[in-house]
Amino acid sequence: MSIRIIIVEDDHQVRQQISAFLAATPDFDVVGSFGSAEEALKENLFGGTQILLTDIELPGISGIELIRQVKPVFAGMHAIVLTVFEDDDHVFSALKAGAVGYLLKGARPTKLLDAIDEVMAGGSPMSGTIARKVINTLRESESYYSDQLTDRENTLLAFLAEGYRYKEIADKTGISIETVRTHIRNIYQKLQVQSRTEALNKIKKGNP
Repeated sequence: MSIRIIIVEDDHQVRQQISAFLAATPDFDVVGSFGSAEEALKENLFGGTQILLTDIELPGISGIELIRQVKPVFAGMHAIVLTVFEDDDHVFSALKAGAVGYLLKGARPTKLLDAIDEVMAGGSPMSGTIARKVINTLRESESYYSDQLTDRENTLLAFLAEGYRYKEIADKTGISIETVRTHIRNIYQKLQVQSRTEALNKIKKGNP
């Protein structure tokens, strides 16, 4: 069965390139390609779609708001952000809205294919700089998140912070790569509960 994908990107050339690239990939089916969130919402092709690939800065409704609106309704759809923004506010707002992947534009095309495959396998793909940002935030907020993460998740987080790849982590911990992916997604999902600022504020107030 083909993986159904919706693309939301306001740059026409970029949108066409991504759409053509994914459409030419076996087992991928681009069911919709839109220049704005409003167009995507109007067509409403989200039912049965596995992947929503969206930019953040769009005319009108932002990609983050789009994810926030459709994710609760279509729980089986996974949102991946593809953007130029790598600041804290955009990263953590996207994760809090329900994104399971966060990629920076400019990455090689095969990185996008790998990201979609990883999401479908239960993982949460992040560009290297984004993953490190998330990891550093979790480590900075250890007094808040240590109670939220399991011992295994804290162990994997430490390996990630040291720069180990999923396969290396799997070899060191004696678990499968798929299990590593699942744990990493759980870590990111727990991060969605509070944004970076909210989490740090809770720590300062002594009210985790």
